[in-house]
Amino acid sequence: MSESAPPSAAHKSGFVTLVGQPNVGKSTLLNRLLGQKLAITSNRPQTTRNRIPGVLTRPDAQVVLVDTPGLHDARRALNAFMVDVAHDALWETDAVALLVEAGIGKNGAVGVATIVRALLDKLAASGKPVFLVLNKIDRIETPQLLPIIDAWQSVFPFAGIVPISAAKGHNVDGLVDALVGALPEGPPLYPEDALTDLPERFIAAEMIREKAFRLLGEEVPYAIAVTIEDWQDRSMAGMIHIQALIHVERESQKSIVIGRGGKMIKKIGTQARLDLERMLGTRVDLRLFVRVEKGWTRSVKGMRKLGYETQGRAGEGENP
Repeated sequence: MSESAPPSAAHKSGFVTLVGQPNVGKSTLLNRLLGQKLAITSNRPQTTRNRIPGVLTRPDAQVVLVDTPGLHDARRALNAFMVDVAHDALWETDAVALLVEAGIGKNGAVGVATIVRALLDKLAASGKPVFLVLNKIDRIETPQLLPIIDAWQSVFPFAGIVPISAAKGHNVDGLVDALVGALPEGPPLYPEDALTDLPERFIAAEMIREKAFRLLGEEVPYAIAVTIEDWQDRSMAGMIHIQALIHVERESQKSIVIGRGGKMIKKIGTQARLDLERMLGTRVDLRLFVRVEKGWTRSVKGMRKLGYETQGRAGEGENP
C-alpha cells in the first residue's frame, strides 16, 4: 500500500503595508512585484500621495501590497495628509514591510532616522510582524551586507530582514516568500486577474501627474494635482476620450506647466497618453488644461476640493 500524498499547504491571503521614508523604493518595489506599472515613480521625494493597493496572486497565496507616501516632517496640509495616509495604512494590515536603503555609517553604525524610530516604537506596541527590507543592495559591495544586517538586528525585533534590489529585481521573490509566511490562512480576497481596486480615473490622473513631476522644475511639481473632468468610452471609434485638469497654486506655475508656445503641456500629454494607452489597451484622446487653485496645498478646504481627504491632523485652517 503506497503512502498517501501529504496534504497541500493551506492558501494564505492578507495585506502587507510598504512603509518608509521618501525615495527608498516603495513604489518601484510594488511595480516590480506586480510585474507591471501601477504606482507612479520619479526621482523626487514625496511623489506618492495616496494609499496604492496592488494585488499579487500566486497559487498558494494572494498578497495585497499597499504602497504609502514617504514618512517625513509635515509642514503643510498636504504633507500632513500624506503622513496620515501612511500611518492609517499600518493599522489595517496583517504585516508591515519597512523599506530602508542598505547602508552603514562610520564604525559600523546604522543611522536610523528619528521618524523611523518613532514608527518602530508604535509598531512594537501593535504586535504586527515587521519585516525590514534592505533595498538598493546593488549599490553596495557584497561584503558590506552582513555588517548592515547585524547592525539592524539590534535596532528592532524584526520578523525578518530581507536584502533586495527593487530596481534590479534581486531577491524580490524571496521577499514575497517571507511575507506570505506571515499572512493568515484564507481564500483570495480579489479575483485572480485583479491588479488593484483603484478606479481607472484615479490611475489616469496619477499617470499624468507623474509626467509633470518628471518634466517640470524643482518646485512646481509639489504644487500640482490632477483631476479627470471628462471620460468618454467611444468604443465604436476604438478610443477613450479623457479631459483632465492640471491644478497649480500660482499663475507663474501655470505658465511653466504650459510652456512657451504650449510645448511643455504638449510633452506632458504625449508621454501620459502613451502610458494610458498601454494601461487601457486602446487609443486615447487626452486633452489637458491648467487651472490655478491658489494655495491649495496649504488649505484643507483646497485639498478636499481636489480629492485629498484629510484624516484630522492637519486641522481645518491654513498650515505654515
